[in-house]
Amino acid sequence: MARLALALDPSTEDRLLADVVEHGHTVVARLVGWRDLVESLDVLAPEVVLVGAARVSLSADLLAACDERGIRLVALAANDAERAHAAQLGLHEVLDRSAAWRDIEELVSGGVPVPSRLGDARRAPRRTGELVAVWGPAGAPGRTTIAVNLAAEIAAAGHSVALVDADPYGGAVAPSLGLLDEAPGFASACRLAGGDALDRSELERIAQRYSAPRGSFDVFTGLVGPSRWPELAHDRVTAALQAIAARSEFVVVDTGFSLERDEELTSDQFAPRRNAATFAALAAADRVVAVGLADPVGLSRLLRGHADLVEVVEPDRIDVIVNRVRSAALGIDAHAQVRQTLRRFAGIGDATLLPHDGRATDAATLTARTLRDAAPRSPLRTALREYALEHLVPVPEPVKRRGFGFAPGRRPVAS
Repeated sequence: MARLALALDPSTEDRLLADVVEHGHTVVARLVGWRDLVESLDVLAPEVVLVGAARVSLSADLLAACDERGIRLVALAANDAERAHAAQLGLHEVLDRSAAWRDIEELVSGGVPVPSRLGDARRAPRRTGELVAVWGPAGAPGRTTIAVNLAAEIAAAGHSVALVDADPYGGAVAPSLGLLDEAPGFASACRLAGGDALDRSELERIAQRYSAPRGSFDVFTGLVGPSRWPELAHDRVTAALQAIAARSEFVVVDTGFSLERDEELTSDQFAPRRNAATFAALAAADRVVAVGLADPVGLSRLLRGHADLVEVVEPDRIDVIVNRVRSAALGIDAHAQVRQTLRRFAGIGDATLLPHDGRATDAATLTARTLRDAAPRSPLRTALREYALEHLVPVPEPVKRRGFGFAPGRRPVAS
């Protein structure tokens, strides 16, 4: 009989629990998310982990942890999207959530545990993470500020996040977070990807860590000077982003501003392209966040840039954010004026408007921290958090957190 750790939705768990006990298995834990499982594997020592196939309970880190310990991992999928998620991770033992226990029993008791993922760890990993590219026109509309704080809010929601500075005109993420940038991390990742040498260990070596309570994330710093842009070739950027996405649930990319096609300006069709990194990030992104400033000049630039952006990215992948909305620049009812302008001149009916909060951004800049850490009650931080949770982060089904279970017939003994 097997020792089982469960991370299932309450209805599925209640349906299966009696069969688990009847077949003589021991339930050593009943948890909610994959992080709790990973942290508990060494203590609980289960032989089988039975989880839901949703992102909240199944991740690449959980698969790797089970593979390292020789633990069989079985997932129950509620729909095609969850099956696709499990398949992208390389998990082969997946059943329908409605499966009867007799079908699950065949996997639970069906021989020795085998690795959930197959293949050489040095090969190009599969893309699993959600990639969010933050773009904006020239004029410093706040791309880096929004990219940094979206990464922080997604991480605070319980997801593993990587923040990538892919601006070919010079990185700003590292100084914004007080990180060392002598060796550009993302350029190093691109060079290794170009030589087919970018594996998990190299990514861990290159990445820097922004540490904060419940809001930590990896950072791949950008170029220390604009002259090094040839290091960010299109194919290398694509391969590096795929590798980073294979080890993180979300990848937030701070891109460059220019959407100009370099090949139109030169007769050398094989020369490096200054904006190749920007086009590669936009092509790979699941969601593109287009950022503009809420003043007459900023809105004009956003509208012109948005027209160029929709030629590169499908409109249904684009979210528009207007930064620093304030009456001082637009007059009375600034929010209505912004929305009316976007709707009239670009047909944008749904945009996220961020309030101007200079005090909070100054505090974050002074302390080299995120808004979440420097000004947690800031209206700007609140608006970014709401956007991240509503548009980027999947909302898990509400579940009641459960503690460790005990074997049937046993009770904890008071000391």
